[in-house]
Amino acid sequence: MTDELDEGGAPARPQEMMTTTTMERPAEMTLSLRAVRPNIVQSIRAFRVNDLQDAANASGQHFLYANLANAQSKQDVLDLIAQQFTFPAHFGKNFDALYDCMTDPLHKSGPQPGFVVVLEQIPANAKFDKEAREQLLDIFRDASDYWGDRKIPFRCFYSFL
Repeated sequence: MTDELDEGGAPARPQEMMTTTTMERPAEMTLSLRAVRPNIVQSIRAFRVNDLQDAANASGQHFLYANLANAQSKQDVLDLIAQQFTFPAHFGKNFDALYDCMTDPLHKSGPQPGFVVVLEQIPANAKFDKEAREQLLDIFRDASDYWGDRKIPFRCFYSFL
């Protein structure tokens, strides 16, 4: 250990301890889904998409991601979610059909390990106003409740544009 002090008067840390590369992250920085409630819809603020995807993969859960930055309307949002979640061609492109696709067919396909869903850059404009945004998030809250009743984790993270 060194007796050198930094400019604040605290013991100076060796330089090699202070440098990290972006490729190597300390174990304590790795996201564990155990630290996140199992059935929740919440802002993505404290999380990075790559970390959520890695955590989903590490826990064997489905990872569903939709970037909605190019959406302007409810129809655009539904179209992008359907494309990026690879919904079936018969998807009805309305909020009821979205709920159905997030629950029933998945449930019928057998046991599920859990879900991590990311809705990134949900539009906030006149064509997709606060009411539409809340309706969209309510669909995912209802899906979270559906899976919670079945003891299956369903975590949804979102951000607004």
